[in-house]
Amino acid sequence: MKLYLVQHAEAKGEEEDPARPLSEMGWKDLEKVTSFLRKRGIEIARILHSGKLRARQTAEKLSEVVRSSEDVQENEGLAPLDDPAKWENRLKEETADVMLVGHLPHLSKLAGLLLTGDSNRRVINFKMGGVVCLERDEKGSWSVGWMIIPQVLR
Repeated sequence: MKLYLVQHAEAKGEEEDPARPLSEMGWKDLEKVTSFLRKRGIEIARILHSGKLRARQTAEKLSEVVRSSEDVQENEGLAPLDDPAKWENRLKEETADVMLVGHLPHLSKLAGLLLTGDSNRRVINFKMGGVVCLERDEKGSWSVGWMIIPQVLR
């Protein structure tokens, strides 16, 4: 199973727009990332996001190039301060590839928990608009498959 963890792309500041939609830079970064992903032909079961506008916009843009058998969906447990243990437990039962679009510190804590068993251990330096692919082997152990961030793409 593959798990794609995505920190939403850059959003406007709360003082500029309280709804915090993606900024112009956020949209540009997503263009770079989607161009990269388009060439990879990624297929997953579903793309889930936190429900916050910036995460929804990121998920919808990614859905243009990542083939999913379901529509993009809002899902509980992906907010910045949610407990990563909820997703750790859900993923134990999951067999299909999934993409989660969310926020820090939640994504960082989830990655730490899956990769080391410690949600407080920072093992991935997430970047806005970046994608991290984690892979679970047949024994249930997680490892980093790859990571791409907008800063390395043209």
